[in-house]
Amino acid sequence: MSTSPFNSRVAPMPHDDATAPVLHYAHDAAGTPPCAASRTARLRSLDAAHVWHPFTQMRDWMGSEPCIIDAADGNHLIDTDGNRYLDGVSSLWTNVHGHRHPHIDEAIRRQLDRVAHSTLLGLGGTPSIELAARLTAIAPAGLTRVFYSDSGSTAVEAALKIAFQYHRQAPEGDARRTRVMAFSNAYHGDTIGSVSLGGMSLFHGIYGPLLFDPVRAPAPHCYRCPANLRPETCGMACLDEVERLMRHHGHELCAVVVEPLVQGAAGMLVQPRGWLRGLRDLCDRHGVFMVADEVAVGFGKTGTMFACEQEGVVPDMLCLAKGITGGYLPLAATLVTEHTHDGFLGGYADFRTFFHGHTYTGNALACAAALASLDVFEEERTLETLRPRIERLATLLAPLNDLPHVGDIRRVGVMTGIELVADRETRTPYRPEERIGHRVTLEARRRGVIVRPLGDVMVLMPPLSITETELETLVHTVRGAIIAVTEHGADGGLWTKRPDGPDNPDKANTPDTPDGARTGETVA
Repeated sequence: MSTSPFNSRVAPMPHDDATAPVLHYAHDAAGTPPCAASRTARLRSLDAAHVWHPFTQMRDWMGSEPCIIDAADGNHLIDTDGNRYLDGVSSLWTNVHGHRHPHIDEAIRRQLDRVAHSTLLGLGGTPSIELAARLTAIAPAGLTRVFYSDSGSTAVEAALKIAFQYHRQAPEGDARRTRVMAFSNAYHGDTIGSVSLGGMSLFHGIYGPLLFDPVRAPAPHCYRCPANLRPETCGMACLDEVERLMRHHGHELCAVVVEPLVQGAAGMLVQPRGWLRGLRDLCDRHGVFMVADEVAVGFGKTGTMFACEQEGVVPDMLCLAKGITGGYLPLAATLVTEHTHDGFLGGYADFRTFFHGHTYTGNALACAAALASLDVFEEERTLETLRPRIERLATLLAPLNDLPHVGDIRRVGVMTGIELVADRETRTPYRPEERIGHRVTLEARRRGVIVRPLGDVMVLMPPLSITETELETLVHTVRGAIIAVTEHGADGGLWTKRPDGPDNPDKANTPDTPDGARTGETVA
């Protein structure tokens, strides 16, 4: 059995049925020391008064009693009342080696004793130089240059501008190539360029007048195929449509941006084997940059360091963030080839410079954390030791297929989506106002596990450091929460309000997820 080198305390595994004992009460301070209860109440009050939470209907949030995380230990989060929760989504898909890993903690402390930040505009920085060398050594062959930024959105923005500017100025560029291909159900971030690529109307529709218009291609969605085809017989018809669009638009495309293997925010939609390889071949045939957005899937979550490796694909640009620092600090990187980089070389008066950057580009503390995370990958043989736990996860998930309201289970590596449906025979989704995914999330939290839904798709994406015992806890707890909500009507405390909270007659809108969220339309 795999064990964590720095967290020997494991929460007891709850039963897997609807009557499992509740381990934690995020909405109930009873039994906690008066000082803890008072502190929690004060923080909740300040939060409601001042913090605007992302992807959250704040009217409902201000009427709730949110769980406030105060500390962490290994693969667990700890709230202000001292309750421990298994971190089942690796703190929004970022944490890799567990919280407070001693090697990463120490690396950040050492860097603090030297310098916390200095600009990369006109200066070099030791950690950013060392990290660039390490990243290019482990990335797909040929990606030799690293451009730093600070989030997944900005990594994609940089790639877009690099692709566009290259064709405007490089000797081998083609000024006609001004458009970008993106996919249905895509999610690449929340800045204007990345939102333009997004294919999720719930998030992106309102901003239409601000956005550029990409060439929109269909992405695989085998469970809900828009052409009503079956994956075993369709011959990958969705790739045929991409080829048709390439023939028509290839001459005007500077880039194709894709989430390799899994479209995460769309509901963990898994691409059929060979689709990514086929897309790479189409990009080569039409001379289009392939931009791999591995912000969500990179750093081991699919079972390999980078998802592209699984189909032998080398992208022209690789966007990284989330797990790059092990989940410690904001940092992102856009890796490109030497050929692309050379398209920006020239005399000062040629103005071929890439006029783009961020104040905290290549931050020293973040780069130190990233270097330490790569050390841990090597020293603890993270990817090698992960394989049996990936197999164990598959075994644990299999019985969930027998639950009457589980429509589909999609998984690559530790990235898992469990789609809940009102009727599995017809694949009919639940009505949005039932908020099934959110209720399951709250019920799981009451039982000591933090997860977060994408609409009615329950997402499991634990840290790679999760032990087999913790995997069992995660899956059994989520199973019990699904049964409790879908078969016994539990609400997980969904409509609990603070006594001093505002009236909330609209129970369809709840904390943590956007209004009217549907399956495949809600990002964590």
